Amino acid sequence: MTEVKDKPLIIAGQQYNSRLIVGSGKYKSFAENLAALQASAAEMITVAIRRVNLGQNKDEPNLLEVISPDEYTILPNTAGCYSAEDAVRTCRMARELLDGHKLVKLEVLGDQKTLYPNVTETLAAAETLVKDGFDVMVYTSDDPLIAQRLEEIGCVAVMPLGAPIGSGLGIRNPYNIKMILDNANVPIIVDAGVGTASDAAIAMELGCDGVLMNTAIAEAGDPVLMASAMQKAVAAGREAHVAGRMPRRLYASASSPLSGTFF
Repeated sequence: MTEVKDKPLIIAGQQYNSRLIVGSGKYKSFAENLAALQASAAEMITVAIRRVNLGQNKDEPNLLEVISPDEYTILPNTAGCYSAEDAVRTCRMARELLDGHKLVKLEVLGDQKTLYPNVTETLAAAETLVKDGFDVMVYTSDDPLIAQRLEEIGCVAVMPLGAPIGSGLGIRNPYNIKMILDNANVPIIVDAGVGTASDAAIAMELGCDGVLMNTAIAEAGDPVLMASAMQKAVAAGREAHVAGRMPRRLYASASSPLSGTFF
């Protein structure tokens, strides 16, 4: 097997072998979530602090009793927040629950129908959190200028959407994603919109450093099998990017050229 020469994925000083990040919402149980996580080979799992119990509700099952922070990087997120103030408060609560944990996923939504990011509030929250010592992975639109500004603020990873959250529509604007990649000095991770394995592969073939997904696995007919498929798709897409695809041509190019033939 040919060894692919690739730069490692490093987020906030931590190196990751897997470029797939999975979520913890919409599963039938914590046990199913764990089985999918294991099948995905992901090393990071994102958790909505407002929706999943990490110990804040003492009388309810605790995700950390099933998915250990000793084995996986827990990535608290601010899903369900519609203002910078709420997002900052949620991150600070996560830091308390997880004994000073600094790595967070920031998302500030604009409205309940589209779940598009509120970019103005996202920028404000990012500035506050970075100044407060957080390592911020930030969900945002696919606007290259906003992505650049979030990097300038000090976010450790920028995560543009591929399509609306939970839509499964795939990568709708690969050209914007490519422009973001061309100017980035931090990891770029597609977050939201992936529906199936081919979508994940396309994101990686563009040159993204990783893919974050939840619904595509959790709402699949067989979440564990889909998690396995996503693991393979992310790895294959990354290898294809590093290998470099053949040029696109308008006309045919023979696999067996006529030049240099014996007769």
